[in-house]
Amino acid sequence: MAKTGALTGKRVLLIIAGGIAAYKSLDLIRRLRERGARVIPVMTRAATEFITPLAVGALAAEKVHLELFDRDDEIDVGHIRLARDCDLVVVAPATADLIGKMANGLANDLASTVLLATERPVLIAPAMNPTMWSNPAVSRNASQLLIDGAHFIGPVSGEMAEKGEAGVGRMAEPLDIVAEIETLLDNRPKPLAGRRAIVTSGPTHEPIDPVRYIANRSSGAQGHAIAAALANAGADVTLISGPVTLPDPRGVKMVKVERAVEMRDAALNALPADIAVMVAAVADWRVDAEASEKIKKSPGEAPPALALTENPDILKTIGHHEKRPKLVIGFAAETNDVEDNARAKLARKGADLIVANDVSPETGIMGGSRNTVSIIAADGVDRWPEMDKAEVAERLVALISERLNPL
Repeated sequence: MAKTGALTGKRVLLIIAGGIAAYKSLDLIRRLRERGARVIPVMTRAATEFITPLAVGALAAEKVHLELFDRDDEIDVGHIRLARDCDLVVVAPATADLIGKMANGLANDLASTVLLATERPVLIAPAMNPTMWSNPAVSRNASQLLIDGAHFIGPVSGEMAEKGEAGVGRMAEPLDIVAEIETLLDNRPKPLAGRRAIVTSGPTHEPIDPVRYIANRSSGAQGHAIAAALANAGADVTLISGPVTLPDPRGVKMVKVERAVEMRDAALNALPADIAVMVAAVADWRVDAEASEKIKKSPGEAPPALALTENPDILKTIGHHEKRPKLVIGFAAETNDVEDNARAKLARKGADLIVANDVSPETGIMGGSRNTVSIIAADGVDRWPEMDKAEVAERLVALISERLNPL
């Protein structure tokens, strides 16, 4: 199950406390192992009332540690070994009880003893009823843990397990916790530290009337992945996104727009910058005059004529701007003559690189999780193999780093 990934070789001690959100820890284990981490589970006695040690151990492929006074473990002072033989301690879910023990230095079971003995970073993912989370005692304990250097993710707002209950108290989603873990354990060099980047992503929606619009088939997955990769490399990223259903990448400044004109204005407002990566699938045209009411159809009548006007060319605007970034990268989504069309676009738009891909329906790229691209430059073409969009993003950011930081 374990794969090579962003957390390869990292040891994560996962403490699972007793709460209905404990079921999410199973998915968290899976996600961490997908990224190459080794997950060492510790469960409180209350946690075993919600999920079984058998399930946790099977997913982690590790022994589940349950008791402080375990004869086999404590022969070598096992709780001290657990506390120190890891890169990070994650408490997910973290209950009010365990947060209280941590804040006040109490240690009466394996989980609280390990937390008191560890010198490693600690990430806490609280999960409890909103009334409990807002209780002054819990607030004091959480504040004290922040002062002591612990890291928190969540809780977030949403429906509770209790019927009719809602508010801030839900445990953060496993993928969000994984992203925070990657940030905390990321000791890689930051080649783009101090650089400013602009990324556009997703489609634009150009209204025809209050219920209809012109758009392109873009999920925004590639643009969002590039923004996240730039942020991970240390860049200060502004992500300008059209309407998408994706979560906002962590560590970036989000600007959400709908129309091409709004996207252009947001990109210009983000200047000056060192890097511009124009990934958005901007609608080429908009209607000349948007109808204020829904356009009705009448039986036997021809559809109304739509007068179209050209949208601003955002890539060309940035590529020829007086505050042009040092590196301007455009995308060319083509259905035929992919590389030829991209070469023509390179000079016309004033870009340094064009990332070209074939978006014919049979490729499944639009809206899919994988991509096959060619990097078009003035001095040649570099054809990349098919890979996940996140891998495309990482490889593109490595190329950006090479161009901005030549040896």
